[in-house]
Amino acid sequence: MALDTKMTDLKITSQPKAKLSVQQKKINDLIEQIEQLKQQLQLWQNAQSEIQSYLHQKLMPIYRDLHTVLYKQMEKLWAHLQQQEFSKADLVLLDTKLMKLAKQLKKSQYLNTTQLEKVVEIEQFYQQYDALNQTKKAKKKPIFENNPIVESEIEDQNSISENAAYDLNDDEWDSEKFQREKEEHQRKRLQQKREKAEKLVDQSLKTVYLKITAMIHPDREPNEAKKVEKTELQQVVNQAYEQQDLFYLLKLQLQLETNQGRNPKALSDEHLKFYKMALEAQSQRLLSQIEEITDGFHWSEKPKAKNMQVKDVYKVIDTDVVTLKEQLKWENERLKYMVKLSGLEMLLGNGVL
Repeated sequence: MALDTKMTDLKITSQPKAKLSVQQKKINDLIEQIEQLKQQLQLWQNAQSEIQSYLHQKLMPIYRDLHTVLYKQMEKLWAHLQQQEFSKADLVLLDTKLMKLAKQLKKSQYLNTTQLEKVVEIEQFYQQYDALNQTKKAKKKPIFENNPIVESEIEDQNSISENAAYDLNDDEWDSEKFQREKEEHQRKRLQQKREKAEKLVDQSLKTVYLKITAMIHPDREPNEAKKVEKTELQQVVNQAYEQQDLFYLLKLQLQLETNQGRNPKALSDEHLKFYKMALEAQSQRLLSQIEEITDGFHWSEKPKAKNMQVKDVYKVIDTDVVTLKEQLKWENERLKYMVKLSGLEMLLGNGVL
């Protein structure tokens, strides 16, 4: 019996669709999904270098200029804060602006080491300030409890703007902490999925590879013509195994079983269960590979769009270029006013800091 090395469709279509088992239908759905994912991955891989080049050409120079301007703003505001006296209301605005700038710049790839150290220094100052404030609140709390008159008198003595600054600090750091924990939880879940998929793929690859090798092993073939054919096929199988192409090996296994007289519709439940498990693992691996590529194109703080397509990336880049250029223009204008105290006071007075 000559080996047919041409791949048949792995989908189980020997029976009318209505008569397929639930397991068989799931396998067919998974196969369609994998075919689509393989095409998507190929598209992303082909477009990856071109998109990176477009990014560096269009966006990176603007981000570099923007981060430079924002750092200069932070530097000027921090210097004014150390050297000048401000009203408590203005202090709230200055503290809030400095916290925002430090948060924006702490992960910047466009600042040098000295500049990043300054950003961290300012961020840590406000973190310590917030921690100290929380400690003071905790110590004062028993006095306030069941004594609204005392609490009211103390609040009257303290500035409303100072309390507002405390609230802003609380909201800022609590929100940031929640976001960090959420992102960390998502990363851990994704990593667990990837590790599980990698493990399943490795197990499935080995199982399928050994089964195919047992069916076509050239050393067991007495016929010289068939032995040559099997040797060539074994080389293809070895290459697919090295490339971890589980999908190809599953197709080949099913083809070989069909050649040996096993009809796909007669596959055992155990066999179908294995196919489903292996295909799910392959699907997860493909999703992870696509995710790794698209993560590299997620340059802004906005959530990454679901089901991002290659063509969408260019549209987002072009839109961001226009937005960032406009922002850079206004941040440069703000910086001009921040240089002198009179200009800073004008920004504060008009609420455009």
